[in-house]
Parts: sequence; C-alpha cells; structure tokens
Amino acid sequence: MARRPLPRILSTGSAQIARSRELARTAADSATDVLHPLITITRGLRRLAAAGRRKWTDTPKDKRGPLLFLVASVILVVALVPYGPLLAVITLMAAAAWQGRDRAPATSEEPGESHTERLKSLYEALVPYFSTAEDPEPLYAHGGAWDKAFPEFEFDRAGRVSHLAVRYPAYFPDGEPEARARVEHLLSAKSGRGREYHFDWDQEGNELTVTVLAPLPTDIAAQRFVTAPGETVLGFTDPTEVQRTLPLTHGEERRDVPPVVWRTGIRSTEPHLLAVGQPGTGTSTLLRSIALQTLQHGDILVVDGGGTGEYACLTGRDGVLAVECGLAGALAGLEWAAAETERRLIAVNRARQEGNPPPDDTRRPLWLLLDRPTALGHVATEGTEGTEDPLSLLQVPLRHGRAAGVTVVLAEQFDAVDALGDAVRQHTRARVVLGPATPEQLRTVLGAPPHTTPPAHVPPGRGYARLGAGPVLRLQVPATPDPYDDATSDAHRQAVMELLPPRSTPADEEPKEPAEPGPEVAAEQVTETAGEPVAAKAGAAEGS
Repeated sequence: MARRPLPRILSTGSAQIARSRELARTAADSATDVLHPLITITRGLRRLAAAGRRKWTDTPKDKRGPLLFLVASVILVVALVPYGPLLAVITLMAAAAWQGRDRAPATSEEPGESHTERLKSLYEALVPYFSTAEDPEPLYAHGGAWDKAFPEFEFDRAGRVSHLAVRYPAYFPDGEPEARARVEHLLSAKSGRGREYHFDWDQEGNELTVTVLAPLPTDIAAQRFVTAPGETVLGFTDPTEVQRTLPLTHGEERRDVPPVVWRTGIRSTEPHLLAVGQPGTGTSTLLRSIALQTLQHGDILVVDGGGTGEYACLTGRDGVLAVECGLAGALAGLEWAAAETERRLIAVNRARQEGNPPPDDTRRPLWLLLDRPTALGHVATEGTEGTEDPLSLLQVPLRHGRAAGVTVVLAEQFDAVDALGDAVRQHTRARVVLGPATPEQLRTVLGAPPHTTPPAHVPPGRGYARLGAGPVLRLQVPATPDPYDDATSDAHRQAVMELLPPRSTPADEEPKEPAEPGPEVAAEQVTETAGEPVAAKAGAAEGS
C-alpha cells in the first residue's frame, strides 16, 4: 500500500515553531537592550535599600534617634536648596546605576604553597572526626580534596588562619557539647595557639565558622560611666555581642566601647552576682569597680575575708557603712544587714497594704560586697564553739534582697566554691569567671560553655560573664587597682581617687588623708573605723 503524504500544516509546522521561537528570542533581547538602564537602576535601588536596612539593624538602639535626626536634617536641607530635589534624584539614580551594574563573579585568590600545606594539615586532622567507614561518598578522607570542605578561608600577615568556614557531614553529632569541644580544641591548636577563636555552629547548614577574635582593650581605667540608676558596668566585651556602646575617655581621646551591663533592682532577674577566679586574676578589682559605681546612688557594706586591706581606700567614705576584715565585725555587719532586709520588707509591705508608695528609707539601694567570705567561715569553724558562719547570715538578703533593694556580690576562689552553700549558688544568677580556667570549670560556674577558646595566658580582669540564662560573653574589667598599693601607676591611682566620695570625719577631729599606709596600719584602721557604724546600725535595727 502506498504511503499518503503528510498534510501541509504538519510538514511545515516545525519550521514555523522554530521561526516563532527565534522571533520571540530576538524581541526579548531587543527589549532587554532597551530596558537595560531601567533594570540596572531597579537592581541598584534594591541593593541600596538592603544596605540601608542592614545599616539600621546594626546601629545600636541608643544611636538610632540621632541617626534619624541627621537623615531628617539632610532631607530638609536638600528640599530648601534651589534645585535640591532634582539634584538629589539625579544623585540617587547615579548611585543606583553604579550599584546595579553587572558585577563579574569574584574569583577567590589562590592560596600560596604554605597556606595550602596548612589547609591540608587541618583537613587531614579533621578526617577522624568527620568521617565514618559506612559513608559511600565521604567528604573527609585521607588524601581527599580539602577545597570542598573549606569553601572560605583567610590568612593574616603571619600566615596563620584568621577566618575559616568548615563544612561537615550531616551525621556528625553537632548537638553534643563533647563532640563540638573536641573539634574546637583541634582547630584552635592547629590554627595557632595564643589566640582566641570564636566558633559559630550552623546546625541547619552543617557548617562551622571559625573566626579569630581581636584582644579586648586592657587600658580602660575606672571612670564615670553613662548609665541609669540600677545599671552597673561589669566590663567590656566584643561589639558583635551587644547592641549598646558607652562613650569613654582614654587620656585625651574618646571612643565608644560595648559594655556588659548588669541590671539590679526590683525588676531584675539576676539580683545577685558571684565572681570566681584564682588569686591575682582581678576579682577584687571587679568589687572595687562595682563599689565606686554603687556609691553614686546607694550604700555599701564591705566584708574582706582575705584580710588584705585592699578596700582601705573606702573606709570612712560617704555611703560606706563599714569595711570589715575580722570575724566579729563581719558577723555584726551581716546580722545588721539581715535585720535591715527584714525591716525594709515589713515597711514596704505595710505601705502597699495601705496604698502608699514605699518609704524613702527603703528606696536607697544597699549593697553587700564580700571578698572571700569562706575564709571567715573557716575561722568561725575552728574558733569558739557556737560561732555562727557568716555565710548563713546571707540567706535573708539573698532570698528577699530584690524586693528590699539589697544586692549581694561575692568574690571567691575556685577551690572554695563548694563551701559557699546552696543558697549562694541558687540565688547568684549573674556569674563572672576571671583568669585562666578549664572548660569544665567554666561550665560549672557559668552553667554553659563559652563559644570561644579560653587562652592560657590572660591579663588581670579578663574572663567571661553570663547574666542569668543569657549568652556567655567575653569580659574585660576596667582597671580599678588599690590606690594605696605601691605598684599602682599614678594615672590609675588618680582615676580611682577622683571617683571616691569625700571622707566623713567627726566634728571634733581634723580630716586626715592617709598617704599610702602599710598593710598592717591599713588593717588596723579598717578594724577600728569600721566597727562603729555597724554597731550603731545594729543597735538601731534592734530598737526598731
């Protein structure tokens, strides 16, 4: 049977379809060429808007008001200038055209031979941690391609890794702290010791970002910080961790530094603080810094369990109720503090029941600063029978201090943390660790491991802070040394002396300013002058 010829429409349809596609492609290319400037400007406006949104998000909240005022002022000036709006539109279109231009894909610079060897070493060291025998296509294997595992990397001038992005398989247990700690320890050791590394685990994307942190400033001296009542600056941290900065003076210069601010008072969720460290790590410096800030708005009672006399500069100052170094004075002062806490609670409760505001004598904050209180507890245990442990007198201020306006700050060493008692550990939700510490010690005190590697050698006042359930922050305490210490520099001594309130003396005595007394003389002055105000306060509390 002879085959019938195909209809004309079917035989010529494919050619017409091809011709139609070519016409549509030509029309699209022509339209793209004609509308290319408009597309470029639109893309540039979108990029400028995204950059402005990022700038607004990165701006601290305390600086957004001045930024809005500056932008409004610029818009007003442009609107009043002749031809201002037209020039502004032309400038905006030019900036959008520049931002929206077609950018060539950035080609990553090829690493040198030494950099390649370092990356290969890191890759081979990570193979036992990120590979299993059951993986059919392992990302990590001996002799494998390291460039697939490290998509981003940067080196400093010394040839060491400063930034590294590490991809890892999905079966790695990145939710277990032990597994993460092993990888972090390996990377910090292989990338270069003596530096601090920040580890950002992206569990959804299976990627770890390692960044070398810049050292925190250690040259910031004690000074008046711009804070509200109830805010205390513990120290300074990284700018990426907090959304606030404080204007500080450093000699003749002024700079903005991100602070670690601890808020106390009735609405505080962390009303008490515990600082732990080894001798010479800066815990006493932290207590002196807190005392100088507190004396602006409240009263303090200092108990120096170590008996070193480092708080002799506070003796007799306005707002300083007592500085106790002995067991008897400490017991008397803490007994009065417990009675004062109860008195404030009763007065505030009575005023609330009557519908009145709290009395004025309950509004002024009271701070109890204790340095090494377990040393006094050891003396009480070995002394006369029936002597009460000073730590047992802190239960009332710790449990009810927030409602009564009483704040407790303790500084202790690592070897005596277990002797503080359950009440201290339960109610001191603000924690600070200063000096070198192991990851286990940091996790025990702070309740969570830091996202950075603790260096082996740190300056005094350097450590970590955690307020309640917040993140673990790096911390550098401002330099607040003992002004009576011979090793203190003149600049730091003058900075501390300027912050001290005036010394209050009896009317029949001439004010005598001690000029660098020795430790024995300072201890005698502390014992003699500190016992009188506490005894007077205790008698007043018993009479009430």
